[in-house]
Amino acid sequence: MLIGVCAVLVLIVAPLGLGLAGALRRHRAHEDELREGTCWNARLAASSALLYALAFNVTFFIQELFLVLPKALLPGVHPTLFHNNHTWEGDHPLTSLFQGSGALAIFACGIGCLRRLRHRPPASVPQRLFLIWMAYQGLLQALQQVVIGAVAAQSDVGMAMGYLGLGAGGRSLAALAALAAIPLVALHLARALLALAESPARLASARSRSAFIFNIATLPGVLGVLLIIPFRIPREPLEVLAPPLAVTVIGMAWIQAAAWRLRGIERAALPPLASPLRPLALLVGLLLVFQLLLRPGISL
Repeated sequence: MLIGVCAVLVLIVAPLGLGLAGALRRHRAHEDELREGTCWNARLAASSALLYALAFNVTFFIQELFLVLPKALLPGVHPTLFHNNHTWEGDHPLTSLFQGSGALAIFACGIGCLRRLRHRPPASVPQRLFLIWMAYQGLLQALQQVVIGAVAAQSDVGMAMGYLGLGAGGRSLAALAALAAIPLVALHLARALLALAESPARLASARSRSAFIFNIATLPGVLGVLLIIPFRIPREPLEVLAPPLAVTVIGMAWIQAAAWRLRGIERAALPPLASPLRPLALLVGLLLVFQLLLRPGISL
C-alpha cells in the first residue's frame, strides 16, 4: 500500500502538478517574446528518436548479458542468451541472487555515462545525446526494477531481494529510495538536454524551454518506443510493449513537466547536427544482430 501510494504521487501526481503549473505560467507569458524559441527541428527529433531506441536496446542487451554471464560460472548451470530474454538449465542456490546482476550492471553503466557527461562530455550533439539516453535508460530501467522487485517476489530484482533476505521493511526502503531517485535523475538529464539547444532563444522563456524538450526528448521518446518494438518480437505483446513504454512514460513525464522551471542553463554551443543517417545505420545494424544472431539463442 505504501509503495503504491508513493509511486502514484511520485510518478503521476507530482509531474502532472508541475506540468500544469508550467502550462498556466506559459499561458500568462507574452506571446511576442516566445515565437523565436518555439521553432521545430525535425532533424533533431529524428536523430534523438533513433538514438533513444539505440540506447534502450544496448542497455537491455547489457542487462541480459550480465544476467547470463554470472550464471555461466555456476557449476551445473547452462544459460542461454536471446535477443529479448534469457533462460537457463540446471539449478544452483546463487541463480536467484544473480537475477539482480543485470539491473546492477545497467545502473553502473548509467552512472558511468553520467560521469562522462560531467567530466568529459563529447563535442558533438549525436554523441552527447547518446550518452544522455544511455544514462537515462541505465538508471531508470534499474530504478523501476527495484520498485517492481519490492512488490513482485518473482521478478528479477525481487528474486535477488529474496536471496538477500530482505523483509517487507527492507524492500519498502529500497523501493522508496528508488522512487525518490527517479525525479532527481530526470531533472539532471533535463538540464543536459537543454544544454544542447542550438540558440539562446530556445532557452529564453518557459514556453521555449518546454518546446525544446518536447522536440528533443518527449516526442522522440514516444517515437523511440515504436522503433524498439522490432527488437523485442516475437514475444508476448505485454512483454514487447510494457518495458519500453514504462521507462519512457516514467522519465519523460518529469523531464517535460520540469523543463519550464529549469533556468540558468549553460549552452554547450556544439556544431550543428548532421544527418540522422548514421544513427539510423547503427540502429538497423543492431536490429540485424538481434534478429539474426541473438534470436536463435547463444548458449554459454
